Amino acid sequence: MEDIIKSAAEGLKSKVMNEFKDLKQERGKHADTIVRNHILFSMGAGAIPLPVADVLAVSASQLDMIRQLCKVYDMNFSETQGKAIVSSLTASTLGRIGAASLAKLIPVIGTVVGSVANSVMAGASTYALGQVFKAHFETGGTILDLDAARLKKRYKEQFEKGKNVAEELRKQQEAKRKAEAANASEVADEFVPDPAASKSSADADIITRLKELGELKAAGIITDEEFDSMKKRIMQ
Repeated sequence: MEDIIKSAAEGLKSKVMNEFKDLKQERGKHADTIVRNHILFSMGAGAIPLPVADVLAVSASQLDMIRQLCKVYDMNFSETQGKAIVSSLTASTLGRIGAASLAKLIPVIGTVVGSVANSVMAGASTYALGQVFKAHFETGGTILDLDAARLKKRYKEQFEKGKNVAEELRKQQEAKRKAEAANASEVADEFVPDPAASKSSADADIITRLKELGELKAAGIITDEEFDSMKKRIMQ
């Protein structure tokens, strides 16, 4: 009897552990997707060609990422606490983004260089912040007991990794845009209008409009002068 109970208990424990493991993996995948999407959004925000506006947009993206991560891990979200943590962890990074924003004031070259640099830094910052919160939530922490001072070191470490992640995503997006542009060009080439067909269609349209104009004149709706004037405009 004891063996049966022990076996049943072990089976139940194994089942619970497997379900917990599956739930953890599912949450982890969902969290990774959220972080990746916000990295891309932050990179786009960091490339905004307007000083200050890029910093504000990146901060808003990061706060929204934390809000969504709280939902994934069934944590209560506090906007006030979230803003305080984001500000504490990312202060130096956003300061660098703000400084790089000044380069955008230089016509053409400054805009391009500043936007690319800010895009990568913004993506790296969001990646680092996402990894910090994800690890904290997975160990049972909440947004209220997160010690920003203790996690600054981890944030800095993840930020360095995030640079590579952001740069790789930037290259992927650039390659994707080039491929889409090439495909669009090929499609456009396939549908180059035939000059002869275009002329034939235009002639048919003129004939139809002249016929309608003649019917209006015959019905007394327009005068001879109006008919001649409209006819000239159609034939031009």
